[in-house]
Amino acid sequence: MPSKSAHGKMDQQETDAAAWQAARGAVTGAARWGIYSAVAAGIAYVYSPVYRGLTIQFKVFLQMSGMIFGGVVEADERLRIYGDYSRRQKIMARDAAVWRKYEEEFESLGIPGVASEARAKKERQQEE
Repeated sequence: MPSKSAHGKMDQQETDAAAWQAARGAVTGAARWGIYSAVAAGIAYVYSPVYRGLTIQFKVFLQMSGMIFGGVVEADERLRIYGDYSRRQKIMARDAAVWRKYEEEFESLGIPGVASEARAKKERQQEE
């Protein structure tokens, strides 16, 4: 298995979730832009003699091009949103760990009035 680089900090679960987000985005984008392409094709068919003269293969190509474009755009958008969300979650977890470390340090010094998650967790474990 290749070693993780400084940028390769995603585990398998995160990569699977990112792939699913991109796939959902691709499907919704292809559907949305497919509808837009179909509407544009209908308008072009009504108003453009050039479009009416095109072969069916080229019309299908134009429709598929719109769907592929929409799928790529929406998949990229969803992937960027998921990446931002994932980064925020990691930052919050890291900050919470630092905060818990400070709380434990204050508790070990015996400073009164520090209500921490660590103490509450220890008390719950002792009660059980």
